[in-house]
Amino acid sequence: MSLPLRTPRPTRRSLLRALGGTAALGALAGCGVPAAYVSAADRAVPDRSATDKRLSWANWPLYIDTDDDDTTKRPTLEAFEKETGISVDYVEEINDNDEFFGKISPALMNHQSTDRDLIVMSDWMCARFVRLGWVQEMDRTHQPNVTKYLDPLLRSPAFDPGRRHTVPWQSGITGIAYDRRRLGREIRHVSELWDRDLRGRVTLLSGLDEAFALLMQGNGVDIRKWTADDFHTVCDQVEKYVHSGQIRRFTGNDYTKDLVSGDVLACQAYSGDVIQLQADNPDIRFVVPEEGAELWSDSLMIPDRASHKANAEWLIDHYYDPEAAAELAAWVNYVCPVPAARDVLASAKDEETAALAENTLIFPDDEMRRRLVIARDITSTERVEFSKRWNAIVGL
Repeated sequence: MSLPLRTPRPTRRSLLRALGGTAALGALAGCGVPAAYVSAADRAVPDRSATDKRLSWANWPLYIDTDDDDTTKRPTLEAFEKETGISVDYVEEINDNDEFFGKISPALMNHQSTDRDLIVMSDWMCARFVRLGWVQEMDRTHQPNVTKYLDPLLRSPAFDPGRRHTVPWQSGITGIAYDRRRLGREIRHVSELWDRDLRGRVTLLSGLDEAFALLMQGNGVDIRKWTADDFHTVCDQVEKYVHSGQIRRFTGNDYTKDLVSGDVLACQAYSGDVIQLQADNPDIRFVVPEEGAELWSDSLMIPDRASHKANAEWLIDHYYDPEAAAELAAWVNYVCPVPAARDVLASAKDEETAALAENTLIFPDDEMRRRLVIARDITSTERVEFSKRWNAIVGL
């Protein structure tokens, strides 16, 4: 097969994690408002999939393959529509997890339809939806590809054991990016961010959910079961390095500009961004530290009272066919949740596309996989306290 190579600039990762949305949820959960939680018996409505061949899907911008000549066409999605006869209303309306949460939460907490059959959110936000009972359990009889091909590393996060309510759309790694030529050495450990030759040339991610896990791993913490003490230890360390001038600033996706310009020599970074930067500068490296790195996902969910549940389940399964997964991976360049897609890419006629099969930031090798861990999420009880402390350090 011949797959086109595309590396669109991602905009789906949040630039800032403001306190407002998280604090509102924390207060809601802390007060025990009964309307917030939806019991399993009140999540579904009669499914119209058998007679109404359509569904509505909300996703992030630039998160699906497009046609070379017409960017309004999405080949993998059109293939699903042609194969099944199901029409998909695909809307790129998610630009920030908290913003979209605020957009649809009034309907969900009041037991109403969101008018969406499928949404994609970062796993830390998915954890909220699962805890609140705002998403439906999927029927795996409609998803044989998910059952067979989902990466074992992603199968059972703490917030959703067995992935009954969520299925990864794309995955990624939060690690360290650095400029090998300008720095003049390799980086292998989180602690090296605090070395003297990096003073004032280091950035960390501003978002609490994006930043804390890697820093804990640098302290030898198992992020699958971290504690409040582990969190406050990290905050103490970061405060120290802010005051000493070691940390230049806190960033969203704009860390890429600092790294390219040379203003920053090392930073917390997302694996997918670095793949794009390396196309122009092969001296930019991405490392999964010896202590480990966080493996995260943006995942598909079916909201409560979705009226085309089976259609949504079939669409999810379509993207777990290795052929479709490979075509998607060739465009978005994040960690593919379908390892079997690697062989499909390796057989591509286009040399650049075939080379993606050997890229460990898309298909991590065994050595890297041993160091990748999904962090336990921040609970609603913890979130208000932790956000206040972290945002005070970051300056939000």
